[in-house]
Amino acid sequence: MRVPKSLLVAATAALSLLGLAAPASAATGKYVALGDSYSSGVGAGSYGSSGSCKRSANAYPQLWANSHAPSGFTFVACSGAVTSDVLNGQVGSVTADTALVTISIGGNDAGFASVMTNCNIDSDADCVSQNQNAQNFARTTLPGRLDNVYRAIRSKAPNARVVVLGYPHIYQLNGSCVIGLSETKRAAINQSSDVLASVTAGRAAAAGFTFVDGRSAFSGHEICASGARWLNSVTWPVDESYHPNAAGQSGGYFTALRSVTG
Repeated sequence: MRVPKSLLVAATAALSLLGLAAPASAATGKYVALGDSYSSGVGAGSYGSSGSCKRSANAYPQLWANSHAPSGFTFVACSGAVTSDVLNGQVGSVTADTALVTISIGGNDAGFASVMTNCNIDSDADCVSQNQNAQNFARTTLPGRLDNVYRAIRSKAPNARVVVLGYPHIYQLNGSCVIGLSETKRAAINQSSDVLASVTAGRAAAAGFTFVDGRSAFSGHEICASGARWLNSVTWPVDESYHPNAAGQSGGYFTALRSVTG
């Protein structure tokens, strides 16, 4: 029996409204994943042969590639990366035919890894002071560094969709943790996340890029949250401390990325 064209059009429209017209596995253009440990997936396990870069099979870039089947996928995000590493060793993977670029960067430039380490051993006053120094760097020096990275990406791929992913709050304040850092230290660390988010969102917008706020993506799942926690506290190996676990990469970053890319 021949189905009337009008019925096919109506059915297709209905499926589109339900989000079923284009399966998630449908092939898309080339995808390049840049950035630091939050993009490489440190803390989420299953690093394969990626060495010290610790690119996880559970990281949001790999999850997105698995579900969307891009025509090409290059995963060069690396643990410890700063903006100069992106410029000198990562952005070369972006080419004119790249359709999507994702990146998280800037936290290491501002020294937040050292801040987290020192806040575990220093006094409240020292922790607050170190966070303030890092925040000042983020406000004054980081914007220019981000601009350089974003400009290089746009130059390499004029037509790409670029999604910048921000960092989450590490702690839920007044949460359910009985031991660990003081509330003063937790508040100072979260304030640093706020400054990073503000600066990064502003520079991403100036470049015409999409910003995904890690604070909202991980809301309710921080350390000290009463529900499932998507971030590691102090753990071993120590470099995986204060990073998203596999559930955070999936439920936090991957879900947030998919909400803006489809």
